[in-house]
Amino acid sequence: MSLRILIVEDEPALSMMLRYNLEAEGFAVETIAHGEEADLALRENLPDLLLLDWMLPGISGIELCRRVRARPEGDRLPIVMLTARGEEAERIRGLKTGADDYLVKPFSIPELVVRIRGLLRRAKPERMADRLVAGDIEIDRATRRVRRSGHEVPLGPTEFRLLEFLMSHPGRVHERQTLLDHVWGTDVYIDDRTVDVHVGRLRRVLNKGDAKDPIRTVRGTGYAFDETFGKP
Repeated sequence: MSLRILIVEDEPALSMMLRYNLEAEGFAVETIAHGEEADLALRENLPDLLLLDWMLPGISGIELCRRVRARPEGDRLPIVMLTARGEEAERIRGLKTGADDYLVKPFSIPELVVRIRGLLRRAKPERMADRLVAGDIEIDRATRRVRRSGHEVPLGPTEFRLLEFLMSHPGRVHERQTLLDHVWGTDVYIDDRTVDVHVGRLRRVLNKGDAKDPIRTVRGTGYAFDETFGKP
C-alpha cells in the first residue's frame, strides 16, 4: 500500500527489521533514529501512522508524542509506542500522552501489523478497504491485483502503488514531488521526471485498445485520477 509509516527508533537492527516487514506488507516506510530530527520531519510532513520508540536520543518518544498531539494537524495521527517498559503505570502514561496503542519489547511482528492495520482502518477507512473500484477498474489490495473490464492488468509494484494512490484520491491533483513521496518514499532521491516515465508505463498497460484513460495530466503541475471516470 502507499500508506506511509514513519518509524522513530534508534536501535538499527530493530529499525531495519521493522522496515523490512512493513514494506513487505505494502507500506511506504521511512526511518529516523533521533528525536529532534523526527520532530522536524513531523512538522514538515505527517505520515499516515507514527511508530515511536519511548527512549530516543534528543527528544524522548513520550515528549515527541506530546508535541505531535499539541499541534492541530497531529491530533488524529495514529501513534503506536514501542518500549521496554512493561509496567502498567508506564503504559497508562504513554496512552495519556496521546498514544493510540502500546507494545512492549520484544513483541510479535504479526501482532504489530494487525494493530497497525486496525488503527489505519479506523483512521483512513477509504485507504484500507480491500477493494478499490472506479468504473471498470478494480484494485484488489489483498492479492495485489488489478482488473479492467474483468481482465487482469499486469502491473509492476511501482505502477500498482501509483494507480492505488491516484485512485484513493479521485479528482485531487498531485504534484510530481507529492507522488514521489507517497509512492517511492521520502528518503529516495530520484528525479521527479521519473513520475512521468511510470505514468506512461501505467497508461500503456491500463489503456489497451480504445479504453478511456482515467489519468488526467495537469500541465506544469502533475497528475490526477479523473473523478468523473466511470460515471454516466
